[in-house]
Amino acid sequence: MNKDQVKGAVKDISGKVQEEAGKLVGNKHQQTEGIKRQLAGKLQETVGDLKKAVKDAKEDK
Repeated sequence: MNKDQVKGAVKDISGKVQEEAGKLVGNKHQQTEGIKRQLAGKLQETVGDLKKAVKDAKEDK
C-alpha cells in the first residue's frame, strides 16, 4: 500500500464515524461532512490504486 491508499482509507473510516455520530445526535451537517470525508477518502484511495498500477507496470518492463 502506498501513502495515498492509507490516507484514503483513514479518511473513509473517519468519515463513517463522523456520519454515524451525526446520526446519533441528530446533526445533519455533521452527517453530510462525514459523507463528504468518505467520498474524499475513496477518491484518494483510487488515486493511490492508480499510482500503484502505474508503478507496477513500470517495474514489469
